[in-house]
Formats: sequence, structure tokens, C-alpha cells
Amino acid sequence: MHSLSVPDIAVLKLLLSVEGIGPARVRLLKNGLSSFQNILNADKIALVSINGINESVAEAVIAAKKDFPEYEDNVNQELLSLSNLGGEIISLWDDKYPDLLKKIYDPPILLYVLGEMTEQDYYSLAVVGTRIPTNYGKIMTEKLVTGICEKGMTVVSGLARGIDTVAHSTTLKFGGRTIAVLGCGVDVHYPPENRKFYEEIPRVGAVVSEYELGTSPDAVNFPRRNRIISGLSLGTLVIETRENGGAMQTAHFALEQNREIFALPGNVNIHQSEGTNRLIKESKAKLVQDVNDIYEELAYKIQPLLNKENRVKPKVDLNMFQEKILEALGNEQVHIDIIAKKTGFSTADCLFHLLTLEMEGLVKQLPGTHFIAY
Repeated sequence: MHSLSVPDIAVLKLLLSVEGIGPARVRLLKNGLSSFQNILNADKIALVSINGINESVAEAVIAAKKDFPEYEDNVNQELLSLSNLGGEIISLWDDKYPDLLKKIYDPPILLYVLGEMTEQDYYSLAVVGTRIPTNYGKIMTEKLVTGICEKGMTVVSGLARGIDTVAHSTTLKFGGRTIAVLGCGVDVHYPPENRKFYEEIPRVGAVVSEYELGTSPDAVNFPRRNRIISGLSLGTLVIETRENGGAMQTAHFALEQNREIFALPGNVNIHQSEGTNRLIKESKAKLVQDVNDIYEELAYKIQPLLNKENRVKPKVDLNMFQEKILEALGNEQVHIDIIAKKTGFSTADCLFHLLTLEMEGLVKQLPGTHFIAY
């Protein structure tokens, strides 16, 4: 099915408003009666013939039919508002619905999307963590996300304060794709200081939510939001989190969804490392020191991206010194002394600029103080 019509979406929302009907029973009805219009027109006998639909539920569906015109009007208004924002509604039965998300236990029936989700987003990695990261956590997030983007993977996160924000901002700086999954309506700017991302992210990715327009960021929404973050991704990278943090919820969802989990080890004396260290200790996550640890685990799933020709090149404004160092590196690994000799810079200056280039994902340091350009 290409996409649901306005009447179909109205029927779907009507069904979800009926007591005793949730996403699972909606799927049963749709599979049993082939179309949403058939559900709307079905009598009690047809409804109870569907496995899992008893008489009381069938009667509730029939009683709710009188409200269909109101639901259709509301959907028309909602789609108009979404269109003004540059967005759309994608249903579980639409061609655009992400394949990875379809495979989880409880996929959202409807997704509100600003921007566009593409086939490239199959190669996604979730990056999540605490809202109060350490400097180490921020630096490592930038370094790892840069490496993730460099291969062309999409970065998925929750647009929360802290690690989520660093993950999205680093991806945008690099020029990669990113998806922000919200625990509120896509028209609600939360947290308010991240408002700029609501304009930037849809241009290179998508802002996504299962919640209707205008839904406030209530605490109960975020655990359900987290299953979508992991569900959209081949794996989840946890940077820093307490043992009871939201990022741990995302990791547990990833585990249930049979997705890979990665964790950055941290200082055992600080709260921000409690969750990541426990995931590693209990063998629930692979310890990550650099981005290659992630690629090794996902290699068979992201093979098309591992071809060097497919890499995304970062958008970086290089200064004269950085350009000269890259020119000195060429395509071979080069010792720092040779780089200094070729450029005419001091060893200290070369190391300073090489560190910057490494943070930008343009250079990698090898053993023995050798460097190679990506």
C-alpha cells in the first residue's frame, strides 16, 4: 500500500479511541477485513469473526461509528497543519514506513514526520546518554558520531539535553543524516533551547513522533519514545547514563528487539558511568573505545557502507595549515617527523592540527605516531 487516505487514517484513529482496542487489535482487524473501510462498514457478525475480537469490543466499534465524520474533519485539519510544517503522517501500512521499525514487538501505528525518511536510514545507529554528561562524554560523543557519519550511517537520538544534543549537533556539523525521535508532538519545541534543530534536522533527516500534534512532553511519553529510537536502528550506542537513566531503557528495548548494544566505559567513581559500565560488566553491550569497535560488530549488516567510495565527506572549512598537512599525508600512513619535514611546521604544531583533523574525521592516528588521511 502506498499510503493511507484521509478516511483510512480517520478510521484508524477512531478505532484506537475505542476502549479495549489498541494497536494489536487494530492490526488484527486490518488483517482480517483487508481494509479500514471494510472495518467501518462491518456488522457485528463480521467483527466477531476476527480472532481476538469479542462481542463487547465489536459492539463498542459499532457504537463509535457515529463519530467518524468528526474524526475525518480532525484528520483533515491535522494534515493541513502538518503540511504547513512540511510534514506528513506515515502509517504502518505505508511504503515509507521504516523496515527496521516494523520488526519490533510494538511498532507505532502512526508516525508524524517532519522532513523525510529514506532507504539510507536503514543503516542507522542510535546514540543516547545522560542529560548531564561529563566533558569526557561530550568529547567521545563528538569523536564517535563523527566516525559514524563518516561511513554514511544515520544517527538516531531523542533531541534531549546532553548527549542527545551533542549527537545531533555533531551530525549536522558533519553534514550527515540524523533522525530525532520525540516524546511530544513534532510541533512542540522541547527542550526549548533546541528549537533551532526543528528547522535544521528536517533538511537532512527527520523529526519523528508517534504522538499527535500539540502533545506536551509528559514524562510518561518518553519510555515509549525510547523503543522507537532503538527500533529505528541497527544498534544502540550508550555514552553515559545512570543505572536508572532513560538511556538504559533504550538499551533494554534494543536487547528485546535483538539489536546490538554498544557502551562507552567510564570512570567507576562517577554516577554518569554507572549504566554503561554495568551493561559492559553484564555482557549486554560491547565495550567501545573507537568507532571501529562498532563497525566490526555491524560489518555484515552495513557492508555496502564500508566501501570507501561510499563514505560521506564532512563539511569542514580547513585552514591553510590543515590543508598542507592533508597534502603531506596523501594516501599513505606517514610518521609525525616526516609530516613536520614535508610541511615545514614544528612537530608540536603538526600534532595540534592533526588532533583537530582527527576530531573532524579526516585523519586517523596509528601506532608509532603514524597518521593516515581518511
